Amino acid sequence: MAATTVTSAIPNPAVLNQNNYEDWSFRVKLYLLAEDLWDVVEATTEPPKPEDGEAEFKAWRKKNAKALIVIQNYCGSANYSLIWGTKTAKAAWDTLAKKLKPAQEELVPLVPQEDLNINPTSNDGNESNTSGFINEFALHQPFIDNVVEGDWDLAKEYLSRNPEAIRERGSLSGATALHLAVSLGYVNMAKALVELMTEEDLEIRDANGQTVMAYAATKGITQLAKCITEKNKKLLSLPYPPENFIPFLTAYYIGHWELARYLYSVTPLEALLQDNGRGGAEIVSESFRAKNFDIALDLLRRCPNLALAKGYSGLTPLQMCASIRSGFLSGTHLNFWQQWIYDRIHVQPGSTDDIRINVENVEDDPISERDLIVSSGMGILRGLVPNPRNLFGINHIYKVKWTHERTSEILHSMCEVAKGMSLKQMQESVVQAAIFEAIKQGHVEFVFEICQSNPVMIGLTGENRKTMLQFAIECRQEKVYFFFYELTGIVPNMIVRIDQFNNTLLHAAASLSPIAQLNHIQGAALQMQRELQWFKEIEKIVPPKILVAVNVTDGMTARDLFTKNHKELAKEGERSMKEIATSCTVVGALIITIMFTAAFTVPGRNNGNTGMPFFLDEKLFKVFIVSDALSLFSSTTSVMTFLGVLTSRYAEADFLESLPKKMIIGLFTLFFSIATMMIAFVSTLFIMLGEKSWIVIPITLLSSAPIVSFAWMQFPLLVEIFISTYGAGIFAKKPKPLEVNPSDMNRFV
Repeated sequence: MAATTVTSAIPNPAVLNQNNYEDWSFRVKLYLLAEDLWDVVEATTEPPKPEDGEAEFKAWRKKNAKALIVIQNYCGSANYSLIWGTKTAKAAWDTLAKKLKPAQEELVPLVPQEDLNINPTSNDGNESNTSGFINEFALHQPFIDNVVEGDWDLAKEYLSRNPEAIRERGSLSGATALHLAVSLGYVNMAKALVELMTEEDLEIRDANGQTVMAYAATKGITQLAKCITEKNKKLLSLPYPPENFIPFLTAYYIGHWELARYLYSVTPLEALLQDNGRGGAEIVSESFRAKNFDIALDLLRRCPNLALAKGYSGLTPLQMCASIRSGFLSGTHLNFWQQWIYDRIHVQPGSTDDIRINVENVEDDPISERDLIVSSGMGILRGLVPNPRNLFGINHIYKVKWTHERTSEILHSMCEVAKGMSLKQMQESVVQAAIFEAIKQGHVEFVFEICQSNPVMIGLTGENRKTMLQFAIECRQEKVYFFFYELTGIVPNMIVRIDQFNNTLLHAAASLSPIAQLNHIQGAALQMQRELQWFKEIEKIVPPKILVAVNVTDGMTARDLFTKNHKELAKEGERSMKEIATSCTVVGALIITIMFTAAFTVPGRNNGNTGMPFFLDEKLFKVFIVSDALSLFSSTTSVMTFLGVLTSRYAEADFLESLPKKMIIGLFTLFFSIATMMIAFVSTLFIMLGEKSWIVIPITLLSSAPIVSFAWMQFPLLVEIFISTYGAGIFAKKPKPLEVNPSDMNRFV
């Protein structure tokens, strides 16, 4: 039987307490084992994360949700408060065990272990472990046994004699025969039972308040959901514990997309707007995590106010959109060639005109030939490579851009609610929290879109009356910083505004960068350099009076505050640079010794008459002499440079250019000396061994290993230092300026 999540057939007591925990936990565990869900509960390792692999993370998330629903549904309303807000099934299980498990030495199993091997076959051809389902029916037990065993012929014959058995409920589980059939995956039997039941019969709930539609939604059985809907549409809007979800919400949250699209097409909009729109808001919020946007986009276009409604997590869709890093290009790292491909891929706008009618799973694979437009060279590559899109990662980049485009469409719809809002209304709503979260994440696209919808938003302030420009500098988000800096031509006072504690823009630059931003930079020395670059950048734009302004909290100018906050980072940068210089000095000294000795140990015999080498006129000998000399001179330069690094002063200003320049010279000359040393070695081999290439070639290939290893481990550091010191820098790429009507600014300036 396929893995399931419905818990109706678990014969647990109606109320979990300390007296029945052993029996309850055994039966729930038995069911989780039968449904292949127990591994997420007993896992001893950390669960997978999105960066570990999207497929693995989604598989774990789905199993975790199923197991968590089982535990939540059967822990009882009194104990549900113990695990409210718990995100993983393992945490919920451990919490209940800690609170309710009685102290004892050994737990005696209630069901023999060998019973777990019973696997009767359903009438649908699916195997199902039914030994864990101990039915407590006082009446019509043969009928229930037939349903559990999947024997519809016998069950139908029993119903012909006892038609009232179809409504019989278990004394403990409260489940009807239809509940059992759905939970066991007997689709044909369940559809037959639905046809025999009345509308009122289908509304029967189990002991946990769940209807058969809830069971079908949890298992993702679209055919059965259609059958039930045709008989009783009222079930589409009936919420059920533990979160008072309706069937559509359950199917969407678990990831049954085909069923979710069908249920969305038939569920009344009012059902998603009840309870202050929590259900609809949760759907839009979940779309950012699931990267499934068609339903959310259609829902927002029909009801834009859901953007500001709180979902079950307590966050609004607008806040969730601001916090998802993968939803925007600014939160995605692409190298040069990936960015080149990204810019040349075309993604068609999403359409939701027929989402209420067409419920086919149209977005499982967003890649289509007509949507993917790249350079004409792809036609040639298709003749050489079966699937060049996968070879060059184009499919992956397409999916990334597809996600960005759909997120932007949803954001555009959500921003409709911000139009016409006053500054005070935004300050008192979740709009403020959302935009400051976007600034923290560096989502300049979010900031651009929401400010375009209502330019008054530029006047928002955050905690301690901190402006958005100050916050962007404090969070070291250069793209957002430049976005707001462009607006200073319209709103000049943004440059001189201070927060509640008289902190200026320069004080914000004097704070230490967030750890997440520092971790993107290799080494404490480069981190210190980046901090100085930020401080120097802000110094250029603020008026002179800001340079001597003193804040209230520390009573310091921005320069003094910078020194205080970066004292430890400067010490760590000094230590790391000296360690690198020491190690490289040792290597350089060894190369000097080797090359100096090699210069006087000329390969080959000397001419007895002249005392000159026989190979003086050969080209390879000249190559040896030149490469030996270059290696000696460059290694000597490297050693002298690193000695300069060791003896340098380590003032704050030196980290900006002086020290990085010495490191660039030292690392480059060291790399050059290693390369020329290996050239000298290879040329000597060719001179000594002559035509014995079968020996020379393998040794030559091996001699390239030191060069490759150095390039692999140290050359990226050299490149990063060079780009950071002499490159365009992070302040070179400025975003497109926002077109704002100056008359709009008068509303808050």
